[in-house]
Amino acid sequence: MKQLGIGVLVCLLGYYGNAQTAQQLAYIDTYKDLAVKEMKRSGIPASITLAQGLLETEAGTSDLVRRSNNHFGIKCKSTWTGPSVSHTDDAPNECFRKYATAEESYSDHSNFLKGSDRYSFLFDLASNDYKGWAYGLKKAGYATNPNYPKMLIKYIETNNLQQYDQVEMIPGDIAITAPEKLPEVKPVVKPEKKSPLAKVAEVVEKIVKPTPVVVKNPKLMAAKSKVNGIKALFAQKGTSLLAIATANDIPLAKLLEFNDRDTDGLLNEYQVIYLDKKMKQGNKHVYFSLQDETLYQVAQNFGIQLQYLVQYNNISGSARVKKGQKIFLKPTANTELTKSR
Repeated sequence: MKQLGIGVLVCLLGYYGNAQTAQQLAYIDTYKDLAVKEMKRSGIPASITLAQGLLETEAGTSDLVRRSNNHFGIKCKSTWTGPSVSHTDDAPNECFRKYATAEESYSDHSNFLKGSDRYSFLFDLASNDYKGWAYGLKKAGYATNPNYPKMLIKYIETNNLQQYDQVEMIPGDIAITAPEKLPEVKPVVKPEKKSPLAKVAEVVEKIVKPTPVVVKNPKLMAAKSKVNGIKALFAQKGTSLLAIATANDIPLAKLLEFNDRDTDGLLNEYQVIYLDKKMKQGNKHVYFSLQDETLYQVAQNFGIQLQYLVQYNNISGSARVKKGQKIFLKPTANTELTKSR
């Protein structure tokens, strides 16, 4: 929505050469459900919504989003009658819309695009055509930065955000359906010479359109990456940790240790799974929680051993972190570390 400042642009260009960052993972984990909800309501690809949110808010860390819950840089315009904040963007002290919650911002973003004639052509695109949407948004004037489409596409493809565009086709399990048009063949008996292993006439049964076959164990995501310098993969909800261990030739006990878990089981959410031991500290000093979450979730998102995160913050590993709460990702001057296990 805005022309990005030079400093932000440099950061984004630097991002191009890096793997997913923990802050981006935290943002995606927090808002992916909202993006999917809005996709089902409005037809805007969830991947595009998430990529725009990541870009406009600097993965939830920008001053504007902290003060206004405005995730998409939408300015007041003459039609806006709600609350607002002043923020310097293309010009000093411009008027930006302010929302009570992130959900309001996501909903207004959909309404903003749906309600404007200049964006109407985008809704004729396929729901999974994120590249068409990225270039179309620039063409319609959503942003002035000439690199805006490439930035969105890079965010989408690096973070595999396009998977969220498929949720209506893949609601959790994977449905595999045979082709719709199949020829009908009447039963035919082949009275050919029987082999010793086939003494019964072969019958070619009438072919009918099959019912979709549901695969109960979704495949692991193929893409691997690094978080905080540690090898990791991004596993679907319902994936077995034993399957991950087997596929990556890692003893199950080791995989559980790497991920601060005591028992095997199916993942109850899409999450990062580490294939090596996590680091003792993060790559930044402080994280302000984007949502109500557990300290364990923070440890996984930032690639930090849970026991150290507990010591840095003097709270239990099962403690819930409130939205906006400050979490130390590195030791402070007052941190007393116990012996590593």
